[in-house]
Amino acid sequence: MSTSATDPTGIPDVPIDASGEKLARAASIGHGAPVLAFDVGGTDIKSALFDGDGTALGLRRTPTPAGGAGAPQRLIDRLAELADELRAQHPDVVPQAVGLVVPGIVDEQAGVGVFSSNLGWRDAPIRDLAAERFGLPVAFDHDVRAASWAEHVLGGARSYRNSVVLIIGTGIAGAILIDGRPHTAGGYAGEIGHSPIGEWPCPCGARGCLEAIASAGAISRRYAEASGTDLGGAKEVIALAAAGDATADRIWNEALDALAFSIAQLTAVIAPEAVVIGGGLSRAGGALFDQLNLRLRDRLSFHRIPKLVPAELSGNAGILGSALHAREAASAAGSTA
Repeated sequence: MSTSATDPTGIPDVPIDASGEKLARAASIGHGAPVLAFDVGGTDIKSALFDGDGTALGLRRTPTPAGGAGAPQRLIDRLAELADELRAQHPDVVPQAVGLVVPGIVDEQAGVGVFSSNLGWRDAPIRDLAAERFGLPVAFDHDVRAASWAEHVLGGARSYRNSVVLIIGTGIAGAILIDGRPHTAGGYAGEIGHSPIGEWPCPCGARGCLEAIASAGAISRRYAEASGTDLGGAKEVIALAAAGDATADRIWNEALDALAFSIAQLTAVIAPEAVVIGGGLSRAGGALFDQLNLRLRDRLSFHRIPKLVPAELSGNAGILGSALHAREAASAAGSTA
């Protein structure tokens, strides 16, 4: 089980996950109601109790329960256990609401996990299950949309009312904010990683998906397939490309072209002021951002070229967005009480 390093008073100091890895401190969400927040991923859950000052207490990362039959209820049971641990550690902090964000197709208005291949559910009433178990208002959302909301309120997108957030890691996830609000379309909007831009096969069953050529996972996989050498990650492929390796250079340039093409399409259709890029690939720095800027300007003409902005909230954007939404739910419940 994850834990936190503590000082002599027992107050959590440095968040630590189950393997002993130090986690980045979560930014403060400011003053407001204390809330519980959960960011559920395919492999792990981030959990924390946010106090009235907006500080994340007991931030930890623990394994996600197995998917398959009964997965939604197993998940809620595990979240309740984590909540009990957090409350026991901080008895003076009484949460007023719960934030819960999950991957997959999410209809946040209906409170339903429409589909998750990793977690093994379809049309699961996640919000109702959580509300019944916790006895508190529950804010439910998609993990990347919640992360984009946190970037909008606290991070790289805070200066822009119209933006796209791209998280480029093993896959590519996206979220769209229009006039300062997330555009969700019943949970189906923002699937930028599965926007078709070519004819190659994608594991999702469609053809030409962006993430099948431009995600960090795809870059690493495609280099291994082409060269017979598994370098372990996209970072190593990019370094080889910079050093003159022809295969790495081709694969990296194909990824850049695909990303620029997709961002150009988004620019022409919804005209974002900024595209905020996070995830592992964003750490490529100028090798990514400078090249995308050049390729965008080469593709577009009269269009407003969006600013390409690094995400600022590291791996904590999802749980921060969860906590922000929980604060909204607590406020709404208070106003109707």
